Amino acid sequence: MNRVLIASPLRSYTGGAAEVEGYGATVGDVVRNLDLEYPGIRFRMIDEQDRIRPHIKFAVGTTFVWSLDSPVADGDDVHIVAALSGG
Repeated sequence: MNRVLIASPLRSYTGGAAEVEGYGATVGDVVRNLDLEYPGIRFRMIDEQDRIRPHIKFAVGTTFVWSLDSPVADGDDVHIVAALSGG
């Protein structure tokens, strides 16, 4: 099991929860499993070509990762960060 920290723009999918439980051996697995629990959240993070959207970043523990194939060990925190824009 992993603790997944949800960026505030995505919390409407988690009922406002900032932290949820996640499962999976890779970032992609964690995201797929989140989508089973919170339908629609994956599409906000991953595009139709199975790539991480430009405004989304993932960190496993304290290390940012750039691939859905990045490993996640049991007990790792997975952080989902959303970039802000404005002007």
